[in-house]
Amino acid sequence: MFPTTLAIATLARHLFEETGASKAMTGDGDLFQGFDTETIKIDEARIHLRLGGEGQPVLLLHGYPQTHAMWHRIAGELAQTHRLIIPDIPGYGRSTTSEGGPPHTAHSKRRMGEILVRLMGQLGHERFAVIGHDRGGRVGYRMALDYPDRVARLAVLDILPTLDYWEAMDRAFALKVYHWPFLAQPAPLPEHLIGADPVFYLDWTIASWTASRDLSAFDPRVIADYRTAFSNPSVIHAACEDYRAGATIDVEYDRQDRDEGRRILCPLLAIWGKAGIPSHDGEADDGEADDGGGVLSVWRRWALDVRGTGVNAGHFVAEENPVETLAALSPFLMDYAMEALLT
Repeated sequence: MFPTTLAIATLARHLFEETGASKAMTGDGDLFQGFDTETIKIDEARIHLRLGGEGQPVLLLHGYPQTHAMWHRIAGELAQTHRLIIPDIPGYGRSTTSEGGPPHTAHSKRRMGEILVRLMGQLGHERFAVIGHDRGGRVGYRMALDYPDRVARLAVLDILPTLDYWEAMDRAFALKVYHWPFLAQPAPLPEHLIGADPVFYLDWTIASWTASRDLSAFDPRVIADYRTAFSNPSVIHAACEDYRAGATIDVEYDRQDRDEGRRILCPLLAIWGKAGIPSHDGEADDGEADDGGGVLSVWRRWALDVRGTGVNAGHFVAEENPVETLAALSPFLMDYAMEALLT
């Protein structure tokens, strides 16, 4: 980030925290009633999070361009049987991350995963399940590869591994995920273009990835939270850095693991929207029906124990179709709870 842009982003972060914007989603209109709200410091990073429920710990990680608020439709139900830890991932929402190091390293999924593993340790959870949507799913599978002794179960929502996306980047897929190469362009080009009208960009992006191609699936309070967060220049920059890492260092981490035959050891559940990003018409490569065009086949190249299902939704499965998403997650997490009782 150029110095002038950095100065603006620093000021915006200060104003964001000092105004009522940081108190959005609280009070009588809070969508996480009964949950605690905390900010925990890990090195220079500050992680804003919600805590609620009792039982085996589950870390919920949101995607782009969202905040932790995306989980509001399923958190209450999951909290009946599990302890939920729901942060804004580093750099997004009200969370910050530590800068420095080689280019894009601070926003790599390895660094994000390290911060979140340490966060869970500070909260007293040495072993836990992870549910990750979109970018949060990428952090989740990186955590499962890097910390196999810490991640007990992993659910990934509407993604395939980063390396597979880049290797599939033909004309049709590039048009579908144009934001990948756009956001990975050098600073400050995407930051400047998005910053000219961040609300328009956010609304257009989210609507274009839904099954209905509009915002009708979202609670207005949640959209307001997304807009507030994404109007912060430092969040826009962090998101671009996230995708720059995805085009560079994250790809190399994935390639190294694949070349060395490293696999995800914990059980993995893949949930995808039937009108989502990885799904397309056709059968899986291995002939398995209803596989979203190969979602399970791809994940079976990365993990030893894979199961999954498509739900009637676009990309935002937990918000567009919370009933089917919970129906897929609940038995997967119940098995996790039962395993913990027997060990």
